[in-house]
Amino acid sequence: MKLIPTLVAFMGVFALSLPLPPAAHATDEVVGEILDMACYIGRDARGPSHKRCAQKCAEHNMPLGVLTDDGAVYLLYPKHGAEEDFEAVKKLAGAKAKLTGRTHEKDGLKGLEVHSAVPAE
Repeated sequence: MKLIPTLVAFMGVFALSLPLPPAAHATDEVVGEILDMACYIGRDARGPSHKRCAQKCAEHNMPLGVLTDDGAVYLLYPKHGAEEDFEAVKKLAGAKAKLTGRTHEKDGLKGLEVHSAVPAE
């Protein structure tokens, strides 16, 4: 009979030593102008006068970013396996948008894995 409480205690200690499943990643929201990065970096091109060019660049799969009101720039990229969701970003090039997804930073570069994109109000 002493074996059962000892076994239960051992199992409890063992269970506590197991790694926890990864926490669900929070979804971030970023609002700003969708940029075509080639024109923005090379010529600081942005705003309403650049919208038509930004849309053409997006159609040609040029890299896209978002410029927030506080001046932060995020490189935008699709979620693996859900690349079709990124098409909404391309259609909003040159306009202000509300994006949801996961933000990351690597070696000083900010990025946003886009899960959804809608026009900003």
